[in-house]
Amino acid sequence: MATATETLTLTQWFSPGFPVGAFAYSHGLEWAIESGDVHDPVSTQGWIAQILAHGAGWNDTLLLAASYRAPDKAALQEVDAIARALAASKERLRETDLQGAAFCKVVSDLSGIPLGGLCYPVAVGWAAQRAALPLELTAQMYLQSFLSNLAAVSMRLVPLGQTAGQALIRDLTPRCIDLVDAALPCDLDDLTSTTFLADVAAMKHETQYARIFRT
Repeated sequence: MATATETLTLTQWFSPGFPVGAFAYSHGLEWAIESGDVHDPVSTQGWIAQILAHGAGWNDTLLLAASYRAPDKAALQEVDAIARALAASKERLRETDLQGAAFCKVVSDLSGIPLGGLCYPVAVGWAAQRAALPLELTAQMYLQSFLSNLAAVSMRLVPLGQTAGQALIRDLTPRCIDLVDAALPCDLDDLTSTTFLADVAAMKHETQYARIFRT
């Protein structure tokens, strides 16, 4: 069982107030809403659920776990290179790179743990290992934070009401737990992504005329 200190440390890391700039990124969801693919609570939940189970949610969990288990910095750098190579578009790479750099800076400043320039899930996994935080809870809270950010995008742009947005988070949180249970026994050979529409959305967003989010 995680201690109160461990739980609250992770709560701080994944709080909307932690300065990684997550609010500035929509993971291509802004284009999906603009195009009409996402337009109501049902389509929003379906889109986000697919990203969690078959896209970045699954892969980020594997990358986070691999970086947590990395025996040394050489192995860690290899995981980071794989994570960057998996980015399906320029904006996806920017998203994970800039959030990772911001996370590394703040956690290094707060804890004295040298993290360096790592993309976001890799940085989280390595920092959690260095801080002796539990892997399972770290991955669960990372996924719920990712889910919550996409729900916040949807609340602003679909738009979903606050209650509908919170209901979406409530309904998909158990999937975060199940996803971590399924992913932690796996390794990087199990990386995969079949969320092709989400990848296309991220590419289309790069040239979207009017936009609020960076991705």
